[in-house]
Amino acid sequence: MACVCLIVSASSINAEVNPQPFVIPELQTWIGAEGEVSLSGTIRVNGNDKELLRVANAYASDYKTMFGKALVVKKGTPQAGDIVLALEASNKELGKEGYKLSIANHITVTAATTQGAFWATRTLLQLSEQHEALPKGDAIDVPAYELRGFMVDVARKFMPIDYLNDLVKVMAYYKMNALQVHLNDNGFRQFFGGDWNKTPSAFRLESTQHPGLTSKDGHYTKKEFIDLQILGENNYVEVIPEIDVPAHSLAFAHYKPQLGSKDYGMDHLDMFHPETYPFIDSVFREYLEGENPVFRSKRVNIGTDEYSNRDKKVVEKFREFTDHYIKFVESFGKQAMVWGALTHAKGETPVKSDNVIMNIWHNPYAQPKDMKELGYKLVSIPDGLVYIVPAAGYYYDYLNCNYLYNSWTPANIGGVQFEEGDPAILGGMFAVWNDHHGNGISTYDVHHRTYPALQTIAVKCWTASNTTLPYAQWDAKRWTLREAPGVNWLGRIGKNESLVAKFGTVKPGDTLPFEEIGYDYTVSFKVTGAKEEKGTKLFSSKHTTLYISDPREGKIGFERDGYLNTFNYRIPEGQTVEIAIQGNNKMTRLYVDGRLKEELGVKMLYVMDDRRKANYISDPNMKNVVLSNTDGDKIYYQRTLVFPLRNVGQFKSNVSNLKIWNYIKQF
Repeated sequence: MACVCLIVSASSINAEVNPQPFVIPELQTWIGAEGEVSLSGTIRVNGNDKELLRVANAYASDYKTMFGKALVVKKGTPQAGDIVLALEASNKELGKEGYKLSIANHITVTAATTQGAFWATRTLLQLSEQHEALPKGDAIDVPAYELRGFMVDVARKFMPIDYLNDLVKVMAYYKMNALQVHLNDNGFRQFFGGDWNKTPSAFRLESTQHPGLTSKDGHYTKKEFIDLQILGENNYVEVIPEIDVPAHSLAFAHYKPQLGSKDYGMDHLDMFHPETYPFIDSVFREYLEGENPVFRSKRVNIGTDEYSNRDKKVVEKFREFTDHYIKFVESFGKQAMVWGALTHAKGETPVKSDNVIMNIWHNPYAQPKDMKELGYKLVSIPDGLVYIVPAAGYYYDYLNCNYLYNSWTPANIGGVQFEEGDPAILGGMFAVWNDHHGNGISTYDVHHRTYPALQTIAVKCWTASNTTLPYAQWDAKRWTLREAPGVNWLGRIGKNESLVAKFGTVKPGDTLPFEEIGYDYTVSFKVTGAKEEKGTKLFSSKHTTLYISDPREGKIGFERDGYLNTFNYRIPEGQTVEIAIQGNNKMTRLYVDGRLKEELGVKMLYVMDDRRKANYISDPNMKNVVLSNTDGDKIYYQRTLVFPLRNVGQFKSNVSNLKIWNYIKQF
């Protein structure tokens, strides 16, 4: 009888099916296969869709930015390791944003739209961050919610346009698709002597119709804002502009004082004044009209939150005002968005609800189920869960990402639970509100709070409750991913706690290979002091300066976002000292010759009223805020520093032995 022998290789016996790979947001489905495939360097585009070709080229550009390797886009039969992008418009299963990913002998992306194909390339980039060769398997990835967003308050904390541009890229990297930009607001009157005229306000867009309206301490030109939206379109992130009226409107009342309400506060527009409607009409019209309007997005938020409901007359007028601006925005072909307020302002005057989106933020202002019954599409943005107010002492300084990851989806609005997939729930957002004008918070500090929140909300809006990793494991893995291609506002250098760079000599005018290093860090160097003019820079980056002799006192200091902070130490002329500076998200320390000289931590500042003028303390960093240590409202002034490295200043002292650690080193 013949013997049939089965020969099985050792590699076959040990082969394992690939587990689901880690990406943010988590893949909705994954069927693992055996083995892996290395990229060939070729992307092939099926068909002649120009937008799909643009997506392929964008992916190739991002890949080179991240990994330094070129990918070539061309047509033809796929070979081993090629990436194939294909559209299948008839595939209703994938919807507008879903995609199929098959990683086998070559990698195939199939999507119904180019947006879905683009999201697939973000997945591929994240996989390439973690794997030299991609694990084989098949995924179908479709978002649970249509709108996945972030609202940023640039009115009370101006953020440079390059940050917003990079923020779009970060959002796209994590498949977030809506950036709402809150363009006008004001500080709280109690921090400014109770005087509306001294209370800061800002409108952050260039206005040619009302030039005096544009904020002088930071604004975006029309071209910058248009370009931001175009960047968003190219990354499938809609930039939603928000002009907030009739409350939060002190910028308009500062420009036209007659429009400020005498009954409810100057930050409330007087809706009964005959000039109010024509003026606000003209503000919106400037950005909405024409063939190429400044507001390119399909949606515009008109505000309409937190107005007084003291009497029925003003409630009905508020409802009329809201209805007017919903329809006004719609007359320019836009979809209107509002902040929920119609429970707070319950009345008889009709307010349009059909095809209107409502941000539900605080249920007493707008009860979610009532708003659903009225016909609004709802965006879940509950203040008690997803509001960041940096260093304010209320809401969240950093979101409770553990709780959100384990327990929240957009179907939960302030404790009111909807069914997952309820068609009334358009999606979810989180927000950064910079309530405390003048509190020393930098753009870097805002980003440090925003980034982990953004990753978390991205998961909960795309994957909803279908997460598979325990939070601790997910939290550890997420830090292996970059912010986005070419983006590093966190200033991360190196992956493990280590000495990441050292330079024997540092000459005036040198350029270093790093822009900056972020929290937590230690930077040390030796200095032989010389006489320096006030304002002499030691190191600088695009937005931050470290002075060897600060402009005010000639001491070591640093400046960012218009805030100057100074250590009580001056480099001695003719002496050599070793300086070390450490920083995290709460403080900045100065060491001299291994000994702690000073720690600039959170500084508690208190509101001062006119009755205590004898105790005046005026802090120049606080600009117009008058302060004293009396009981009352507090500002937690931050003195943090993301350390600048790129540019070496023109100093006379001798600087050497520069060392950079990406952790807080013990001395």
